[in-house]
Formats: sequence, C-alpha cells, structure tokens
Amino acid sequence: MQLTSRLALMNWLTGQGLTGLPENELLRGFCERCRAEGLELSRGLVVIDTLHPIYEGRGFRWSDRASNESDAFEYGSTAEGDANEHWRRSVFFHMLEHGHDEMVIDLADAPSLDFSQIGELAEKGHKHYLAFVHRFGENGALGLMDCLYSCWTTRRDSGFSEPELVALRDLVPVLGLAIKSAQQVDIARTLGRVYLGRGASEQVLGGRISRGVTERIKAVLWYSDLRGSTGISESIGPDEIIPFLNDYAQAVIDAIHDAGGDVLKLIGDGVLAMFTGEDMAAARRAALRAEHLFRQNVAALNTRRATDGRPTTSAYIGLHVGEVFYGNIGSEDRLDFTVVGPTVNEVSRIASMSRSVDRELLASAEFYKGLDAAGRRYLVSTGRYALRGIGRAQDLYTLDPEVDANEPVTGSYERYLAG
Repeated sequence: MQLTSRLALMNWLTGQGLTGLPENELLRGFCERCRAEGLELSRGLVVIDTLHPIYEGRGFRWSDRASNESDAFEYGSTAEGDANEHWRRSVFFHMLEHGHDEMVIDLADAPSLDFSQIGELAEKGHKHYLAFVHRFGENGALGLMDCLYSCWTTRRDSGFSEPELVALRDLVPVLGLAIKSAQQVDIARTLGRVYLGRGASEQVLGGRISRGVTERIKAVLWYSDLRGSTGISESIGPDEIIPFLNDYAQAVIDAIHDAGGDVLKLIGDGVLAMFTGEDMAAARRAALRAEHLFRQNVAALNTRRATDGRPTTSAYIGLHVGEVFYGNIGSEDRLDFTVVGPTVNEVSRIASMSRSVDRELLASAEFYKGLDAAGRRYLVSTGRYALRGIGRAQDLYTLDPEVDANEPVTGSYERYLAG
C-alpha cells in the first residue's frame, strides 16, 4: 500500500472516529479500503476490554466471506472456567505473558501450535496470521480497558509481504484509537445508566450538569423498601447480605424498567423511581404494571431462594403523583441528578404506612383519582390516615383482594395493565 493510500485511510479513520461511526463499521470500512488498495485481508478481529457491570469486553469482526458470525459481540469474565482456559490458550495471552507487541504465524504450522482458533482459521483457508497488542499508558487506561488486541489474516499463499506488514503497523494503531474513542463514549453511557438511571443519564450526558439546573415536572413516584430486611440481615452471614439485597433489587428494577419507568435512586434496600409522560393516566397504569411485574418476579425469586434454603421476603410499595423538581442538586463538585419536593417526601411516608396497615401496596388519593374508570375498579380504600410530617390526612388505596383471590378478576386486571 502506497504512502498516499495509507494517509488517506488514516484521514478516513480519524474523521469517522470523530463523527462516532460504530466500531463494527469502522472495522468494515478499514478492511474494505485495505483490500481496495491491494492489501488482501481475509479476516479482521479487534478486541478491547471495557468497564461494564456484566461484560468484560467487546469484540468486532470482519470477514471477506459471508458467515453467520455477528460482526460485534460482548464477552463475560475470562477469570474462570472454560473462558479462562480459552483465554490462556490464545495468541494474545501468549503475547502478554512474553512481552510481545506483534506476532506473525504461518498457518501451515497450525497443527504444531497449541493456540486456540488457529487450527480453525487454517481449515477455513486462511494462510497467514498477524496479531498486535497495543498497550495503553497509565493515563490512557480505564478500568480493565488497558489494551487493544487485533489479529489479521490473508488467504494469499505467500502471506503478508513486508511492505504490507509495515502498512498494517502504521494503520492499526489509528484504527485502535478510533475504536478506543468509541468505547469510551459507550463506557460513559453505561456508567450513566448504571449509576444515575436511564433518564437522568440522558440528561447529564446531554449537557445538563450545572448545579441548580432543574425543571418542574409532573410524575408518578414509586418508593419501595423490603419487608423485614434489618432482621434478615442480622440473621444471615455477612457474605450473604449483598447477594440478598441484589436479588431483590433486581426484581424491583427489572419490573420498573419493563413497565417503562426510570429508577432514580437506590437508598439501602429502598428504591425511588418515577413514571412520566404526556398521559398521566397511562403513567399511573404503568406504575401498577410495574407493581404487578414485581410481585411475579418476587414469587419466582422466593421459590428459588426457598429451594436453596435462603431467607425470603417481599417489599412495601408506595405510589403517589405530583409535581417535583427534576435536575442537579448538591455542591459544586458533588451533584446528584434526582427529584426533590414534597411529593417525594409523601411517597416515602406512604410506603412506610404500608407496614402499619399491613398492605404491600398503598397508593395516594391523588394517584387513585387520576386513574381511568377501569383502573379505579381494582383499588379499594384502606381508610384515611395522617402521614408523619405531612400536614393533611388523606385516603390511601390498595389493590382489591379479589385481584389475587378471583381468577377472572386477575385476568381482567392483567388485561387492563396490558393496556
């Protein structure tokens, strides 16, 4: 590949990296342009570790022939099991262990080499294999993301020529920089969703990070906390507490997200969430749908935990509707993107009242009155109560016991929730 062609490809990678072209498209464009200039790549693979609560990293593939392989994939921990064995037999692990930045393999020698996937590549007609490990500096690493791994093959019998190796040594780092840039954006989005919630993350990443920047919105608020969690935590071993909390947090958060809500904050074993939209009656129904999904999640979870001999519980849930301030609150160097206002205080008091009246769900009068006529049929009053710290008493509502006891009513309620 001529110098002018290499410079043109570098410029393309830089420009597309700046515009945010997806990683798989960057790789595809790179490989196709290499081939157009006579560098006969037959396969390209780029792998980069990431910072994610589930995945250890992401990979991107390109091939000169159609296959059923995805051009982008994610992988879990390689610390144990088959994944660890596969990793330890990889060319990349060998390179890291021996301090190599580059490795060239004639695939005719594949039967004598104990590297994973090398034999499979040879069987598919690839003749020559080139691998790179590009290490990031201390200031360039982010969590486990401290290297970019890549490998390249050709079907040409003579393999890569020396000028082609030189070209790839020049070009692959630029491709790697573009992919690393894209991954850092993905990491920022992931951290935002995981720690701030989906809606708040979009607001912050959209530029709303100044202290005091808030908006007044109307929202359905959800507040839940676990029944008897303090006693359970005191009765189990320290190493069981976090798995216990995680199990039930997963049941709550999955239900809220599946119903279209947004989790704002985890407070110990408590969860604050909201449901919004132009149609507040629909937002109320979404909150009820989340409550119903949560009960289903908990039933399955409790069956599984009881089978394993582990303690089980459920949660008290309060639902309320009102205006809140949604935005950045805190100090200049430590902000929280959340909701504040009397409605937030009230929903937590409503959830606390659930213990006193022995109901797992309590909804405010404001929530009840805003439901459509069909929805109001499934809630019944539990009485009028003065909430702690709240100046006025109000009626609170819970699900009609017939919803659980009467199968036709259950089916009717589920159809209502489905909308």
